[in-house]
Amino acid sequence: MKKIIKLPEVMAITTFSRSTIYRLIEMGEFPIQIKLAERSIGWIEQEVLDYVDNCIDQREVSHKVTELVDLEVKSC
Repeated sequence: MKKIIKLPEVMAITTFSRSTIYRLIEMGEFPIQIKLAERSIGWIEQEVLDYVDNCIDQREVSHKVTELVDLEVKSC
């Protein structure tokens, strides 16, 4: 069963402000919210957690690339 979380929890998980979350959604870079009722929206928790995990993975890949570049420069 998928867990639905509301905006305050999304903000707590990501540490993003409300405006940053909506800007990233508009740019297609953050999980889109789902409509729960007339005036209620939420996010699928796993999609938000996957977004954060992807950010961590990108950092690790970027760090490894930087290490390789540093090694190449040092070996010259």
